[in-house]
Amino acid sequence: MLKRWRIRIFLFLAVLGPGFITANVDNDSGGILTYSQAGAQYGYNLLWIMIPITIALTVVQEMNARMGVVTGKGLSDLIREEFGLRFTFFLMVALVVVNFTNVVTEFIGVAGSLHLFHVSKFISVPLAAALVWFMVVRGSYKTTEKIFLIASLVYISYIFAGVLSQPNWSEALRATVRLPEESVWRDKAYVYMAIGLVGTTIAPWMQFYLQASIVEKGVRAKNFIAMRLDVTVGSLFQDVVAWFIVVACAATLYVHGMGAIQVASDAAEAMRPLAGDYAFILFAFGLFNASIFAASILPLSTSYTVCEGLGLESGVDKSFREAPIFYWLYTLFIVGGAATVLMLPDAQLINFAILSQVLNGVLLPVIIILMLMLINRKDLMGEHKNSPLWNVIAWGTSIIVIAMTLVMLWGMMPGH
Repeated sequence: MLKRWRIRIFLFLAVLGPGFITANVDNDSGGILTYSQAGAQYGYNLLWIMIPITIALTVVQEMNARMGVVTGKGLSDLIREEFGLRFTFFLMVALVVVNFTNVVTEFIGVAGSLHLFHVSKFISVPLAAALVWFMVVRGSYKTTEKIFLIASLVYISYIFAGVLSQPNWSEALRATVRLPEESVWRDKAYVYMAIGLVGTTIAPWMQFYLQASIVEKGVRAKNFIAMRLDVTVGSLFQDVVAWFIVVACAATLYVHGMGAIQVASDAAEAMRPLAGDYAFILFAFGLFNASIFAASILPLSTSYTVCEGLGLESGVDKSFREAPIFYWLYTLFIVGGAATVLMLPDAQLINFAILSQVLNGVLLPVIIILMLMLINRKDLMGEHKNSPLWNVIAWGTSIIVIAMTLVMLWGMMPGH
């Protein structure tokens, strides 16, 4: 019995990485700022969305990982093979645009977190860009993965920050399991924020990165149980952290009437007199860790996606000479993202960050629908194609996000 459990633990630790890292890197700068804004602006009134989002995230990530294990190919690779190069090219263009806004948001997080300690963005952003470039370009997959796993655990700081903010626990828990009133959907800003929460929790780039990581790590069908556990644990941990971020800002900024945050450092700065120095330090440190973490992953995800989609060499275990396009694209994303933050006025940074997450939400249904078309093919997935329940959850997620997007667009039209 003991030996069997040792084997199970060993298999889980061997597979642990892609699912846990991908889920937690999504609590990036854009995610933290979006969750913070949701709590600061609406208190506990958006917590209800966390349960359905967690279910949808787990299902979508499991589908994604399963495709990687069964086919041995990345998602963009499969899309190119099944839908053609022309369609893939236009999809890659859309992903590059959306992912670039996400990369900019990561460097906004770097600038905001270190601004709290009086470090200018003209110092912090270039240094951070150089650090993440060196870590990935000069490292191996195993070394990079270990660094990312350690960074994932630092998100526990947000749970401590949430506890130190002394929220109304009963009110927060009731809001988590209670659906909102129908009237909230007539509030354009509320719908916009809800789409941002979906987009930041189940971002399109995650699906491409996770599947590419599964393939590069060489996870096989015999590790299905451990792979699913990796994905499930990562998804649950991500959304528990997200819940505590919303709660922390609801209990401090919203309760004290401070409203929406205007710059990246507002959430932590405002928390200091309300929840104490420890909460301030934990929140600021968590934002810096998340920003550095995701500034490494997001350009990497884009490089994987584009190179796989166009049939080019990719992978951090390859040298610059073996995969030049992969590394040059990674480099351009980092340099371009850092440069954009240096040029953007500080007053526009938070608006840009929220916009990037809304764009994620708008693009998400397209990616999920493509995944569903692939994973339900018997000739591609064999006995591992989707179950009816998984199809219902994934299709339901796509339809709901599309409906929310249409409501948002309708509300933006003149006269509404």
